Amino acid sequence: MKKLALALAASGLFALAAPASAMGPVETPEAKQTAASAASIALADMAEAFGTTELKPGKYLWRTDVDASGEPRVVISLTDQLAFLYRGDLLVAVSTISSGKPGKDTPTGIFPILQKKPMHRSVKYDNAPMPHMQRLDQFGIALHAGINPGRPASHGCVRLPSSFAAKLYQVTDVGTPVLIGA
Repeated sequence: MKKLALALAASGLFALAAPASAMGPVETPEAKQTAASAASIALADMAEAFGTTELKPGKYLWRTDVDASGEPRVVISLTDQLAFLYRGDLLVAVSTISSGKPGKDTPTGIFPILQKKPMHRSVKYDNAPMPHMQRLDQFGIALHAGINPGRPASHGCVRLPSSFAAKLYQVTDVGTPVLIGA
């Protein structure tokens, strides 16, 4: 599972994937490639850690048998519709997601968590509830609990199963990096 840290270091973008609350989103071609590589590596780490690379919509796996004390990092695979939580070099959890539908695409790159609110309501979309909201950019893209049909269906946010969103919210901080890869 150290493959992800090695890939980030080799890309020269390791600093971008480390907590940095003052840094904003990085959507350069290099950041997008780093995030895509991280998503690919995370899928392999999932098979190693959990013995599977498939989850049904709305489901997640969370390891309790490991010392998960390292810095948190979230990796999103838009292709696989999965979110991965790392603590240091260790994959701790994986969950299904629902990302942006066509025309409302979820952006790719490296995004620090900019703001956290236990309950937020969308300003853009009819006051829609966004429990366990973790904002990724100034345009409203966030990680949050929501309907998880197993396919892209959001307005650009990354929807997570409710119980996973609550647990993830507890282990991340403002500045935690989120790598979103295609």
